[in-house]
Amino acid sequence: MTELAIIGGTGLTSLNGLEITKREMIQTPFGEPSGPLTHGVLNGKEVLFLARHGDDHTIPPHRINYRANLWALHNAGVKQVLAVAAVGGIHEALPPGALAIPDQIIDYTWGRPSTYFEDDLSEVTHIDFSYPYCKALRALLIEQCQAMGLSICETGTYGATQGPRLETAAEIARMERDGCTMVGMTGMPEATLARELELDYACCAVSANWAAGKGDGSVISMAEIELNLTTGMERVRSVLEQLLLRL
Repeated sequence: MTELAIIGGTGLTSLNGLEITKREMIQTPFGEPSGPLTHGVLNGKEVLFLARHGDDHTIPPHRINYRANLWALHNAGVKQVLAVAAVGGIHEALPPGALAIPDQIIDYTWGRPSTYFEDDLSEVTHIDFSYPYCKALRALLIEQCQAMGLSICETGTYGATQGPRLETAAEIARMERDGCTMVGMTGMPEATLARELELDYACCAVSANWAAGKGDGSVISMAEIELNLTTGMERVRSVLEQLLLRL
């Protein structure tokens, strides 16, 4: 049984070199996940891959069925989840192309189904979410990046916004005051749902652009984002390939 899953975000809809053994579409109590679960072997290790936005990148952040995605992975026997995400850099240490392993998150999203604990309960259920990411998985990601000589931010606070639009400069200024060092649109409720299912969950974030009002303050270019993601995600692919040998 495959115990490790990789959730690919914008710029990572497939894994190079993955020897696919099975693709299956899972029906869950919460509807269909973003796409089929792709079972395969990479560097001699079994791994399960799921494209968060769908294989053709057609599902916007606010329409992703996060509950179905995490439930399908859990039902398949997954114990560990490595989530890859494109973000905008708020802190000066996160220029385009930089990698970060966040250790905190602030949720600015709204209206997204965000828990499994709401219907037919025998009692109200609360989870401890003080530290939203798995310390052991974060450490492995950091160690692997260091072993490969990659410069990374070893900590950071991910600000999760609703999307699909990008943020205003004023919103980013507020988020910076709140302590956010990066901004993305898919970090929540993915992280909290993983915690509810008792999955070890960590995020590898790739800075695709300076957040609004940061950098040189120019208008954010989609072409520039795509270019930065191409180079950044290649680094992530290399990290994941080598990391599998450590798990």
